Amino acid sequence: MAEIVYPKESYEVQGACFEVYKDKGCGFLEDVYQECLEIELELRGIPFHVQAQMPLTDKGRKLKSVYKPDFIIDNKIVLKI
Repeated sequence: MAEIVYPKESYEVQGACFEVYKDKGCGFLEDVYQECLEIELELRGIPFHVQAQMPLTDKGRKLKSVYKPDFIIDNKIVLKI
């Protein structure tokens, strides 16, 4: 089994995700869950960025495409809903 790199932060983020799911259940579009998770992370004091653009490279060359994950948590964890 793989080691969790940021166990404390991962546990906190999982708790926030579970809280959103417990409240909303299933069946909503991703945008609803994303907005609810923003609120939950904020309430828990977990620092995050929403859909920040991350540059991509290949063999040392910058690509025109960028990656936009749903969240970057505490400048450490990339979260895709």
